[in-house]
Amino acid sequence: MLNDWELWACANQVVKTHGENAPLHVAEQIGALALAQDEAGIATWQAIAKRVAELMGKDGPTRLQ
Repeated sequence: MLNDWELWACANQVVKTHGENAPLHVAEQIGALALAQDEAGIATWQAIAKRVAELMGKDGPTRLQ
């Protein structure tokens, strides 16, 4: 499992790369990992998903500085 800083960095990169489609990208990753029965991967992407949601907030995408 990635540490907290790494999870935030991943989430920030997902938001930067996918913008408003970031939640869809995360869902696709989790779905693919579920099909592969990769429990560790699923847990990692769920942690990233939580951070993506926080970064996007109600005012749209923001980035960590």
